[in-house]
Amino acid sequence: MTTYYISLPDPAKARGSDPELAFTAHGADGFAAQLQDALSSTALFDKWKAKQSDPDAVPEQWGVTDPAASVTGTQDDLQIKLEARTTIKGEILKERLRLLAGPHWTLHDVR
Repeated sequence: MTTYYISLPDPAKARGSDPELAFTAHGADGFAAQLQDALSSTALFDKWKAKQSDPDAVPEQWGVTDPAASVTGTQDDLQIKLEARTTIKGEILKERLRLLAGPHWTLHDVR
């Protein structure tokens, strides 16, 4: 299992461009819960896939889930720090973060 260390420097801006896919949380626990859901279920992927011009052409690899994924969140001054433990590959985690937070997140470390 891989651990990803992520920060949301300005949580108020941590919103993707599509409000139906973006974070709606306001606190560390909420952001953690929404990211964990995006990793452990197909809900976010299914919404995104349905918005594509040809949903059937979307490679299923983008819908991979990790039911055992866990995410914890902490408030650190004005930013939120997330620690995600999952078997999901980095490129897929990053794509889900782009949908959820847009460009307003930083990956600090991977272990």
